Amino acid sequence: MHELDVTDRPAVDALFASVGEAYGGAAIAVILTGMGQDGLHGTQILKARGATVLAQDEASSVVWGMPGAVVGAGLADRVLPLDQVVPEILRMAGRGRS
Repeated sequence: MHELDVTDRPAVDALFASVGEAYGGAAIAVILTGMGQDGLHGTQILKARGATVLAQDEASSVVWGMPGAVVGAGLADRVLPLDQVVPEILRMAGRGRS
């Protein structure tokens, strides 16, 4: 897999590529409702570096394009309703309630 030029568009791919360079496997990526496949390539970069990926589920998404592409590619570690995303991030960061 090749690196993504951070000047590339769409924006989420460039953001995730940059996060991957800076934080690697310590990153938690979250893909929320959105159109198209923006974020898919950047998510591949993050996963290759050991990051964790959360994706919004189809039922709570207005448009399941972006999270659906990530889930369809087998890159999501968890697929969650929108109201469970923040609690999961807090749990993963060691700040959530048991």
